[in-house]
Amino acid sequence: MIIRLVKMSFQPQESTRFLSLYKQVHPKILSFPGCVSVELLHEVHDEHAYTTYSLWQNNDALEAYRQSDFFKATWTEVRKMLRSKTLAISYRKVEI
Repeated sequence: MIIRLVKMSFQPQESTRFLSLYKQVHPKILSFPGCVSVELLHEVHDEHAYTTYSLWQNNDALEAYRQSDFFKATWTEVRKMLRSKTLAISYRKVEI
């Protein structure tokens, strides 16, 4: 499994628009092959910062999503709303 975190900070006037867009795209993201779950987290100390937490069956599934026309179109819209660079990191769970 791959865990993907993407931290995004939005221009104050764009947060509401981002949430509206996210509500539209969330079911479509979940329908991608290999997507297990997607959650949106709201930062406690910054009302305009959000992080997506997604779980993928494997890295190939995540990369197929990232190369899709749907992702590219959505990301083009999201990028216009940002106030700073995003931070995206993929993880594998460590079994102990």
